Amino acid sequence: MALVRHQDRYLQISRVLYRHGLGYFVHALGLERWVRPGSRSAAPAQPEEQHTVAVHVRLVLEELGPTAVKLGQILSTRPDLLNPAFQRELEKLQDRASPVPADAIRAAVREELGADPEKVFARFDTVPLASASIGQAHAATLADGSEVVVKVRRPGVVEEVEADLEILRALAARAAHRWSAAADYDVVGLTADFADTLRAELDYLQEGHNAERFARNFAGDPDLHVPEVRWDTTTSRVITLERLRGTKISDLQALDEAGIDRSALAARATRLLADMVFEHGFFHADPHPGNFLIEPGGRIGLLDYGMVGEVDERTRRQLAALFAAFERRDPARIAAAFTDIGVTKQRVDRGRLAADAGYLLSRYEGLPLGRVRIGDVVRDVLEMLRRHHLALPRNLALVVKMIVMTEGLGSTLDPGFQIGTVLGPYARRLVVGHLDPVAIARRLRQAGVDAASLGVELPGQLGRLLDALDRDGVSVSVRTDELDPLVARVERIGNRLVVALVAAAGIEALAVLASTDPQRLKPYETKVAALGVAAVGSLTAYLGWTARGHRRRR
Repeated sequence: MALVRHQDRYLQISRVLYRHGLGYFVHALGLERWVRPGSRSAAPAQPEEQHTVAVHVRLVLEELGPTAVKLGQILSTRPDLLNPAFQRELEKLQDRASPVPADAIRAAVREELGADPEKVFARFDTVPLASASIGQAHAATLADGSEVVVKVRRPGVVEEVEADLEILRALAARAAHRWSAAADYDVVGLTADFADTLRAELDYLQEGHNAERFARNFAGDPDLHVPEVRWDTTTSRVITLERLRGTKISDLQALDEAGIDRSALAARATRLLADMVFEHGFFHADPHPGNFLIEPGGRIGLLDYGMVGEVDERTRRQLAALFAAFERRDPARIAAAFTDIGVTKQRVDRGRLAADAGYLLSRYEGLPLGRVRIGDVVRDVLEMLRRHHLALPRNLALVVKMIVMTEGLGSTLDPGFQIGTVLGPYARRLVVGHLDPVAIARRLRQAGVDAASLGVELPGQLGRLLDALDRDGVSVSVRTDELDPLVARVERIGNRLVVALVAAAGIEALAVLASTDPQRLKPYETKVAALGVAAVGSLTAYLGWTARGHRRRR
């Protein structure tokens, strides 16, 4: 069993938590058995030093090693889960580690590339450029004279990480049963996301493919330099990348001395990151200043492609609905959008959420765009979501974090920088695309396909249900508070079937219209959209009314 295999690690975790005055987490995680009664580590003593709880959490993660540090770094990208004090503290976690001995690096290169590094490369510097928890970077030169950086994965790190991930899964499962906050935020699912993210960072082949995808997306763009991957000396444990040289984007004095226009640089960097999210749907999820190098001509060199995010079609629709709701300043629509987006196991009180959204809108009423900081709005929105126990899906949380980090980077370069002026056109295009008749027709067609599939499967499922009832009988115990969700689900299924069938009848007409000259279609767009919304609303209201009448008759 995992508990027996990892008992020393469980004991270490318990002792470190107690030593930092975090005994509550020992009980929440079900670790009491690993602390012997009466021992010093079992006493809920005051922490060794008087720090805030957030500081002690960071110190605990640093003391527990690479996997815990990575967990903290990833959690720092989730402002929807952590309040600002914890987020700021976890952002301080530095992924540093003692250097791996040169002989161990040489052995790893030999095992992966078939020869000692001095034979594979024209020059290989055994003194590392940087040493982190997962890998170590070395400067090298290829036979053709190209300067490269060779990253080598630390020996034994995969086994260490997998053991810690097994422990983390067990702790998450226990916490979900013992701690209401852990259950509300689906800590088991978050742990699975974290494991996927960390395993991707362990695989240098994946990092190489990520870099190539960015290079394809920005082919011909003069503002971004993605390092070339040298595949002949790259494996899952070793990656060789073109070495970029330039000025750190945080070195303002050096940028000024190089004649770089910092205001224009802030706008260019933001435009590149916005293109990743809104145009390509594939973005760099860790845009901290250390990953930007500014080349002499002003081109931006972007480093480290281990952590990335994707914006799929569903996320685009959710973002478009949210932007549209904010643009209309409609609290009810904002609440509906957040309920659709958010992840929670609790029932969401839409009335209270809409009231909070209305208060949020009033705080920024009448303010010109130039006086609104996106970071402040995001902070208020995330505080509202935490109050209603709503978490964001991982990729959407990464988008939010990236936007906040980008605004901070832009403000550092140019104190007068306003990220809204850059992001505004992207948001408007997203909303317009969401409401485009062709896009609506495509979504309706998919709804029709889903409804048809459900109709095909339904008779068989009902037949199996009736067979089970005939064979085993049925015993029903229903509480009144359980009846409404069940009836609501039936109503939703009925709505979906009827609306999809009605919509399917008009799909071909919409497709024909959409394929005609756009100028001929333009005068009718608003009327078509309004009629569609009215029709769907009327059908839904009618079905809800008949279902309620049926319940009253019963």
